[in-house]
Amino acid sequence: QIQLVESGGGLVQSGGSLRLSCAASGIIFSIYALGWYRQVPGKERELVAVISNGGMVKFGDSVKGRFTFSRDNAKNTVTLQMNSLKPEDTAVYYCGADRDNSIWYGPGAVDYWGKGTLVTVSS
Repeated sequence: QIQLVESGGGLVQSGGSLRLSCAASGIIFSIYALGWYRQVPGKERELVAVISNGGMVKFGDSVKGRFTFSRDNAKNTVTLQMNSLKPEDTAVYYCGADRDNSIWYGPGAVDYWGKGTLVTVSS
């Protein structure tokens, strides 16, 4: 089976940091683009960061300058380092995988989604 498993969510105080990981199985990881999207009830899923199969990274405007994103093809894992967290970062964070890099243009291109991990930032 193709699986994406997110980990690292939790409760953190405003200004703190969290590190989210997404481990993939069942895909040829190195050819896939990977992305993080977040969602709160009643709102659309929002871009956090995307990394292409070549290692290019794009961030959503709301997190630019605060988060970093990397991939480790040897471990089939991507890591989102979240710093200077704000209460508005509170959301369920989802990992998505796209086989042809079209995720770069929007979440509709995601082929596979993880089940999400909850991040809660307290004020």
